[in-house]
Amino acid sequence: MRVAQLFDLHGQTAVVTGGSRGLGLQIAQALGEQGARVLLVARKQAELEQACAALREAGVQDADWLAADLGAEEGVAACADGAMARLGKVDILVNNAGATWGAPAQDYPLAAWDKVMNLNLRSVFLLSQALGRAMIAQRHGRIINIASIAGLAGNAPDTMKTLAYNTSKAGLINFTRALAAEWGQYGVTVNALAPGFFPSRMTQGVLQQYGAEALSRHAPLQRLGDEDDLKGAALLFASAAGKHITGQVLAVDGGVSAVLA
Repeated sequence: MRVAQLFDLHGQTAVVTGGSRGLGLQIAQALGEQGARVLLVARKQAELEQACAALREAGVQDADWLAADLGAEEGVAACADGAMARLGKVDILVNNAGATWGAPAQDYPLAAWDKVMNLNLRSVFLLSQALGRAMIAQRHGRIINIASIAGLAGNAPDTMKTLAYNTSKAGLINFTRALAAEWGQYGVTVNALAPGFFPSRMTQGVLQQYGAEALSRHAPLQRLGDEDDLKGAALLFASAAGKHITGQVLAVDGGVSAVLA
C-alpha cells in the first residue's frame, strides 16, 4: 500500500468529543482533511455551529455536530445513540472532552473532584463502551484518548495545583493500555496522545500567570504546541498507518516528558 493510502480516511467516520474548539477541533480538521466524515460533540450549540463553519472554510465539507453534556450519563447515552443514528457506524472515536480545576489538595472541593473525574475518566469509559460494542461487531475501530503529560507526573512546587486533573489523566493512560489489551482481538486499537502545554481556553489562566516564554523554557524544543502539532500524531493512530500500534501513549510536548524528574 502506498503511503498516501495508509493515511487516507475516505469512507471512515469519526466522533470527536470536545470538538468545538482547541485540540479537539484541530484533530477533527486533520481527520476531515483526510476524508473522514466528522461528528463534533460538545455542550454548546453555538460553538459547535461555529466550529463546523470553520471546518468548511478549511475545506472539510462533511462535518456535523451534536450537542451533549458528557459529564452526565444521559448525555453520554445521547451522544452514542446520536452518533450511530447520524453516521450509521463509528470507525474512529477521539475522547478529547475534559475539564480541570485548580486548588490545593488539602482544600480540594469534592464537587470539583467529581466533576473532573466524571468528564475526564467516567465519560470516556461509558462512551468507549457504548461505541466500542459497534466497533467489536464490525471488527474494526480506532479509539484515541487525549491524555496529558500531567498524567505522567505531579506538578513542580509553586506551580499548578491540579490533583484531580493529574490523577484523571494518569487513569486515562492505564485505561488506554488495559482496553487495548482486551479489544485487540476484535481489531480495535486503543491509543493515547499526551499533549504538553498548548494554548487553549483551558490553559489561558496558566498562560496569563506564567507567560509563554517562561513555559517554553521547560521544553527542550523551547516552544509551546501550536494549531498543527497534534494533527500528524492523531492521523497515525486513526489510519491504516497505525494498524499495528495499540496500547501506546505518545507525548506531544516539545520534549518536556523526556526531562521530567
